[in-house]
Amino acid sequence: MPTKIAVLAAVPPSGEQGGAERFSEGLQNALRDEGAEADILSVVSDERDYYQIQESYLRFYDLDLSAYDGVISTKAPAYLVRHPNHVCYLQHTMRAFYDLFERQFPKPSKALLSQRRFIRQLDTAALRPPRTRRRFTISHEVTQRLEKYNGLDSDVLYQASTLCGFRRGAYQYVFLPGRLHRWKRVDLVIKAMRYVRAKVKLIIVGTGEDELALRSLAVKDPRISFLGRISDEELLDLYANALVVPFVPLQEDFGLVTLEAFHSEKPVLTCVDSGEPARIVEHGHTGFVCAPAPKSIAKRIDQLAADPDAAARMGRAGAKSIQHINWKKVAVTLLEALNTDAPAG
Repeated sequence: MPTKIAVLAAVPPSGEQGGAERFSEGLQNALRDEGAEADILSVVSDERDYYQIQESYLRFYDLDLSAYDGVISTKAPAYLVRHPNHVCYLQHTMRAFYDLFERQFPKPSKALLSQRRFIRQLDTAALRPPRTRRRFTISHEVTQRLEKYNGLDSDVLYQASTLCGFRRGAYQYVFLPGRLHRWKRVDLVIKAMRYVRAKVKLIIVGTGEDELALRSLAVKDPRISFLGRISDEELLDLYANALVVPFVPLQEDFGLVTLEAFHSEKPVLTCVDSGEPARIVEHGHTGFVCAPAPKSIAKRIDQLAADPDAAARMGRAGAKSIQHINWKKVAVTLLEALNTDAPAG
């Protein structure tokens, strides 16, 4: 078995810590638990413009990783690395060149279309053998994109949460954690509160680019509060006493919020176009999968507020449904792939 493993992480120039950083730490710890020596190598990936993106690709391509027995790359463009024993555990490619391209550039120029074509070709070449021995993804959503846009197959390998100490408390309020960004569609839940008749509060935690706009949208509703960035212990407490956890992003890659809510025995409310959460949540059993519309979301919040026992049953079912997801399985699978004699096709 390879004993010295490099986990390659693409990090933003701001140095902001988020889900991707927790992902790398969880993977590193799991590999160490299996007896491997694992280092996280964080390389800046700046996506502000095409020139910076090219520079980011080159940073990974130029890395000298000869001191390592094996390399695991994660999100774009880490898989540009050159190493004879490289597997990819893909979080996502640069989605602005893939499924979000038309949304961000409804009337793209010839230059933009050329850039998209080049990035996709580069990604496809880098992710094929022999440059990448095996391809794993964090979700069916990512696997389907990889097949659709790059013509490459891959194996789904669900990640686990890095939080510890989940517990079940009361069922009191609507709790919405996560990044305050337009693709997370926090505005849908804020607007839904206008139609919620039950006397429940909405607690929002996290920060992001759209925080000011979302605060402005919620300013007239005293039931809505923003707590900003909080500690892990505070996060666990808020999960523990939530009635329901709405998680309604657009085409989410994976979404740890779903797992963390289930670990706390809370039902999850998501939308039909939310990507992987809509696959994980079983409608009517572990939560609800509804239309991405404020009134549809409000209806389900009122339903659970009127029947907290049903919320508790759904939460317990959710916890049971994810018992098979753990970091040990991830580490063992990736180490076996690194130890395979011949690369997969």
